[in-house]
Amino acid sequence: MITNDFAPGSPCWLDLGTPDVAGAAAFYGAVLGWEYESMGEGAEGGMFRKDGKIVAGLGKLTEEGARSAWMIYYCVGDADATTQAVQRAGGTVRVAPTDLDDWGRMAQYSDPSGGQFAVWQPGTNKGVELVDEPGSLSWTELCTSDAAGAKAFYGDVLGWQFGDVELPGGAGTYSLITPAGLPEERVHGGLMQLREQDLALANGRSYWHPVFAVADCDAAVAAVTARGGSVQMGPEDAAGVGRLAVCLDPSNADFVVLTPAQE
Repeated sequence: MITNDFAPGSPCWLDLGTPDVAGAAAFYGAVLGWEYESMGEGAEGGMFRKDGKIVAGLGKLTEEGARSAWMIYYCVGDADATTQAVQRAGGTVRVAPTDLDDWGRMAQYSDPSGGQFAVWQPGTNKGVELVDEPGSLSWTELCTSDAAGAKAFYGDVLGWQFGDVELPGGAGTYSLITPAGLPEERVHGGLMQLREQDLALANGRSYWHPVFAVADCDAAVAAVTARGGSVQMGPEDAAGVGRLAVCLDPSNADFVVLTPAQE
């Protein structure tokens, strides 16, 4: 489960880069019940809140040629040391460690197969304020063309532990991710190997996407399509997991909605 004690290596923040900030604010408000709070007059971004608590950030997509996508940040104690680890492990530094006032220090990277992710060294801002509840982040997932390479890379860079489970019907292996030194119940995400032709969303590169908990998966999917988004997969039931669907927002940023199975 994702918590907001933000142990090293655990997800602590996410933000969406989009060409249409106003449209994204309206879309996620309808789908996830989020309220958008602008950073100020003339600003091209701000925060999403759920029940008054910060759940994500939103900003204008400025990188030339980049696709609209969610960026997931993982908590680290030293962004500079993590950057060196990324380089040693064969990754690419996309944004060098940068201070954001006294909030914290961030950096963004690509793993060796193209999966983009970020890290956050907390200052006064520790991260999102609501997790693992309806309308908030509940899981992170990497779709990759090289599962073995991804496990080696992220193990070196973030110290993650992995546990493999076989998917039903011979659909392959899913690797569960837990921060270093924490018990299995602190699992916060997973990775799965796909063929490069199945990674068309990112032109054959690996990619991360967030999973948002929702009270009613089918209602969330209906809101996705009503607001100009689309559905890649589902809704469908996954034994022991819940009812889920893989969706695209109107700018083709991918995310998952999940109604967790009742324990």
